Amino acid sequence: MGRSLKKGFYVPEKLLKKVEKVKSLPEKEREKAVIKTWYRAAMITPEMVGLTFAVHNGKNFIEVRVVEDMVGHRLGEFAPTRKFIKHGGKKQRELEQKLKAAQAALNK
Repeated sequence: MGRSLKKGFYVPEKLLKKVEKVKSLPEKEREKAVIKTWYRAAMITPEMVGLTFAVHNGKNFIEVRVVEDMVGHRLGEFAPTRKFIKHGGKKQRELEQKLKAAQAALNK
């Protein structure tokens, strides 16, 4: 469910306080600081540019370095919750064998 424009964007006060706290640190400490958060629905604002967030994906925390192009997106968009392994089956095994054979031929 989207959030209407008249309501404004969603950024929790607690997260903004953490951002302000990190922004007040000296430059060297600010680069190393990581803001740990579970707020996947929080909108990325211009104040967050240059900071690193550890966004929870349901199992562990994924570090996200915020750049200018991310403003307006949500934190959760950059921390995927599902991990794609690969499709299995007979065709996949055949492709893997051909790939290994081709790599072995290149290495010789």
